[in-house]
Amino acid sequence: MKPNMRDKRRCISSVLSQIARFLKSFSAVCFICLATVTPSAGQWIGKQTGCFADVMQANPNRPTVANPADVTQYGVLELEYGVDQLWLEDASRSKSAGGLLKFGLLCDLEIRWNTTSFLFVTDSSGTRRGFGDNWIGPQIRLYRQTSRVPSIAFAYEVKIPSASVEKNLGSGQVDHSITFLASKDLAKTHFDFNATEFLIGRPNQSGFGRMQQYNLAMSHDIKAGFQFTCEFYGNTRLDRSTPGFASSLWALSYTVMPRLVIDGGFEAGLGSGGPHRHAFAGATYSIANLYPGFKRHLAAQSSGKNAAGTASK
Repeated sequence: MKPNMRDKRRCISSVLSQIARFLKSFSAVCFICLATVTPSAGQWIGKQTGCFADVMQANPNRPTVANPADVTQYGVLELEYGVDQLWLEDASRSKSAGGLLKFGLLCDLEIRWNTTSFLFVTDSSGTRRGFGDNWIGPQIRLYRQTSRVPSIAFAYEVKIPSASVEKNLGSGQVDHSITFLASKDLAKTHFDFNATEFLIGRPNQSGFGRMQQYNLAMSHDIKAGFQFTCEFYGNTRLDRSTPGFASSLWALSYTVMPRLVIDGGFEAGLGSGGPHRHAFAGATYSIANLYPGFKRHLAAQSSGKNAAGTASK
């Protein structure tokens, strides 16, 4: 067997074994969360029919690092885009612009494309600019929240290494992420919890490095479309050059209309290793419902309302 083929098989075996360990660690959490739910009360993933919403409404993943377990509305193409300015402890800084394009392929399944379209880095070696990396993958919602149990989902993404290695804007390696997501509304406060396993490609050896990220985000409706958001999250240590860190994020969002939400805020690191300071602003917009059945659904809703109004006279 050729050496490169052995390396490829070792990489595949390493990925599968690490994925298995990760899923096993969360299986107990899922069981505890769902064991108390009766079949009649459950909102499990089922037939992907009757999914059209009456009103197109944005489902922002911004401004937090954590993502909601609930997915983009069925048939809706949604864009998130924003700008970021980071200051690190070593006096380096970076500016970036990027976005997330989501499509509600099924009732409980969305396809995600996360891209950094512009990256500008300044440090002791000078200033570099170029494109960033791209992440692509699905998110599937396994359970819709009820009064007792949160929405539960899993997501997988693979990194397409499009950032320049020569300019030190990226590693040039393929990375993977597997995320467990849970979301719950309590009164006027929304909670998102994420736990992610990262498999990081190694430039000079086979296999992957492992790193975990944990997030807890809270959003509270204030008044007249305004919402306050805070988040605490952190990464575990990857290697000697990439230590673990903890950070906090604070933001305000404003719903201009149901399909458009704008946001802005800042992040403050809780110790060394992570972002020292981070300012950001952006927006989420539901572009359109791409499925032809959506117009028929709206027409049926309209005719039903007209018929009800006529009958009541």
